[in-house]
Amino acid sequence: MSYRPKPAPARGRPRGSTSFDAVVAIAFGSLIREGRVAAGISQESMAHMASVERSYYGRIERGESQPTLFVLLKICTALGTDSGTIVSLVEDTVRERSQQ
Repeated sequence: MSYRPKPAPARGRPRGSTSFDAVVAIAFGSLIREGRVAAGISQESMAHMASVERSYYGRIERGESQPTLFVLLKICTALGTDSGTIVSLVEDTVRERSQQ
């Protein structure tokens, strides 16, 4: 009898997942960009401070990627912003856009 270890779980969203919401991603990205620019931090420095890849951080700011909760917390910490405040602002932005 041979022993085969179970494969590690796959990272990221499962193939075919529909949890991406462009409106939310764009709202979050624009708020993060505004905060970063207001603080005078380059995109590359911000990505380094949040310990995420620079290209991934750029996709988040452009609304092309929707970060996990863990990445959201790292970005908010790097900005020196409370994550609850950012989430509330994203909710407000999404609500405003849905009423238009």
